[in-house]
Amino acid sequence: MQIKEQEFGNDSHLITLINDQKTELAVTDFGARIVHLQTLIDGTKRELILGFDHAEEYLSKDAYIGATIGRTAGRIAKGKFYLDNQEYQAKVSEETGHCLHGGDPSFEKKNWPYTIIKGENETSVIFYLTSPNQENGFPGNLDVEARYTLTNDDVWRISIRGISDQLTLFNPTNHVYFNLTGDVTEPIDQHELWLASQFFAPLQKDLIPKGEVAPVKGTAFDFTTPKVLSDVFISDFPQAKMVGGMDHPFFLQKTGQMNQVAKLTSPDKKVAIQVATNAGSIVLFTANFGDDAPVMRGDKLVNHGGITFETQEAPGSERFESFGDITLLPNQSREFVTEYQIKK
Repeated sequence: MQIKEQEFGNDSHLITLINDQKTELAVTDFGARIVHLQTLIDGTKRELILGFDHAEEYLSKDAYIGATIGRTAGRIAKGKFYLDNQEYQAKVSEETGHCLHGGDPSFEKKNWPYTIIKGENETSVIFYLTSPNQENGFPGNLDVEARYTLTNDDVWRISIRGISDQLTLFNPTNHVYFNLTGDVTEPIDQHELWLASQFFAPLQKDLIPKGEVAPVKGTAFDFTTPKVLSDVFISDFPQAKMVGGMDHPFFLQKTGQMNQVAKLTSPDKKVAIQVATNAGSIVLFTANFGDDAPVMRGDKLVNHGGITFETQEAPGSERFESFGDITLLPNQSREFVTEYQIKK
């Protein structure tokens, strides 16, 4: 396996891992994020994810794309949560009044120190961060390790581990967007999705979960049998129409082990991404940006130009016991692991 390092702007670095199949995983210490995932299709390198060419573009256009998200992924209603009957107030957005992705700024705008571990069959970049007590209103000094690994079997594995000196919340994710055409001007409409989820969390208009667990059966959100994503975009399903696609948590079978939970296949059927995780839910967001999508690597991103697989516990778990448990006990670590395997 090969490793390349170069400057990426904003005092950050780009680390590119290249396996024996010539698949490339490029990550940066700015936001502990993925920047490229490229593989050979018919002898030509194809980009599988969305991203920018410089760290400054993430700051000016969209800092969440590809980043490690924390302390808590998703929205906390009005930023309020309780631990041991004590109320805490997390930092909220002035526009919405809710806390998004751990408050702004958070993990996605920090430079993370890193180390590289090279092996014969896989190579890892390990990013480290300490979030101090009361950062954005969250209790506890939280030590976080985000490990990105590329294997010779074309698996990109990400594990995010946290440990705190106080009872706190911890629900991280990676905010990668996939577009398997390699063309940001092509929407994901004709991508085929299979999802091992029979239930989802309906949202209010402000995108806060209602607290319900609803069946996908009979709705546009039923991907238990593979179908193209355009079925969602053209449907009259109220939850889809409200957000212009999907921006919803889907519940997964919780076994405590790694489970195959999703498969996304390109329109030309030449490449697919198979997703496995130990998390209890997955948030699918279909880049419902409309005309507000950014210019990306020279081209304007089309509406529905990508889809996220944000593996985590369902947003709302701090309020709704049936959604999951995102509390982190003092001095006890917790690790979220997801594997994205390239299938050709």
